[in-house]
Amino acid sequence: MIEAIGLDADDTLWENETFFRLTEAEFTALLAEHGEADAIAARLFETERANLERYGYGIKGFMLSMVQTAIELTGGAVDGRTIGRILELGREMLAHPVDLLPGVEEALDALAGQKLILITKGDLMDQERKIAASGLAERFGAVEILAEKSPESYARILRRQGIAAERFMMAGNSMRSDVLPVLELGGWGVFVPHELTWAAEHAPAPDHPRLHQLSSLAELPDLILRLTEGVQA
Repeated sequence: MIEAIGLDADDTLWENETFFRLTEAEFTALLAEHGEADAIAARLFETERANLERYGYGIKGFMLSMVQTAIELTGGAVDGRTIGRILELGREMLAHPVDLLPGVEEALDALAGQKLILITKGDLMDQERKIAASGLAERFGAVEILAEKSPESYARILRRQGIAAERFMMAGNSMRSDVLPVLELGGWGVFVPHELTWAAEHAPAPDHPRLHQLSSLAELPDLILRLTEGVQA
């Protein structure tokens, strides 16, 4: 029934949002005299969302949004030392080690006989760096790095791979990006929530027969086995 499984990367295979939150906390501390931390963080979030079409997803766009927010909050009076620290924070994020989430390697071991596709989005260079540093690249038959995850982008991947949508399953921590577009195509969606998923990736979960939710990626092999046994029965 399932011919191929797509897996998200950031906050599905390895930690990602944690480092954005830590950097955001230092950013709000840098600008503490210009507002409360929550208000500064909210202003940064709105700037990030407005800049997605220009900069896309990832650390570099986040850096530029921090610089813009600092300029706007200070009325253009932000000093060069603060801008320098913001850029340094971004460089530190780009150099951070890749930390796999619990259960990931065990799940991939159990899925070794399946056709696996790594499907992520964001800055090409940074995503390639993280994939290489993760040591997981050889586990996947294909790797796709997208600017945006949409029904159209998933459909292009499935055409290239020769996979019918109804025989494709996508697992990830974003309901908006990993699950809903695949359900729309007629595929299977597996939601594996992460406690720090970015707010822009949140979306209501539909009542859908092909939607499943797991507490850990380690549960994915058993889910696929149950679905397969159900079909055979």
